[in-house]
Amino acid sequence: MELKTHENPQAKKTAFQQGISAAVPIMAGYLPIAITFGVIAQQTGIPLIHSVLMSSLVFAGASQFMAVNMLGAGAGGLEIILATFVLNSRHFVMGLSLMNILRKAPTPWKIALSSGITDETFAVTSLQKEKANPLFAAGLILTSYAAWVSGTLIGGLLSNMIPPSISASMSISLYAMFIGLLVPAVRESWKWGLIALISMGLNTWFDMFLSSGWAIVLATIMGGGIGVPIVRRKKK
Repeated sequence: MELKTHENPQAKKTAFQQGISAAVPIMAGYLPIAITFGVIAQQTGIPLIHSVLMSSLVFAGASQFMAVNMLGAGAGGLEIILATFVLNSRHFVMGLSLMNILRKAPTPWKIALSSGITDETFAVTSLQKEKANPLFAAGLILTSYAAWVSGTLIGGLLSNMIPPSISASMSISLYAMFIGLLVPAVRESWKWGLIALISMGLNTWFDMFLSSGWAIVLATIMGGGIGVPIVRRKKK
């Protein structure tokens, strides 16, 4: 569907280019992580075409790393799908917020753009509301998406050329990514750290009598459920 705006073609081109420019820092962050994902996916035994398809269709770094880790641990498909759904549930909130920012855009554009939203593209769009329009968001999301998918392909192609000692150490990026997501939240409030510790404890306990996949799923759901009243509790 063609986007109908009152802007001239040059203004439309400028908005799209602004989105591409805004995506450059995201590209710089995505490429090394995506390359690492491609390498780890190959190490886990996932065919290159499947890892590239995963990046193309899922486009969610944390979920993809988690899925590969769960596959390596022998988790089943249902367990991985549920864990991915829980981890990505925040996208419902981000999607609704993006729809508000782009409320004047046609519905097909909203659906297409919301399917490509990530934490980083959402943050940039939210911080640049004065520039945020469908064309700006399209340039931002498409550029970030291209970096993620191409990085996965590069990582998969280079996996056999990387020395085993280096490729084995790259799996630490999974933990580094989640720590990177957790630390800013903990700095904002100690409650997030407490929720993380509770979830870790639950996962360790469930892992004693359940498969690794179900342990992660249940620990994530219960940890989030326990965390809601903790976060909402006001200081007296």
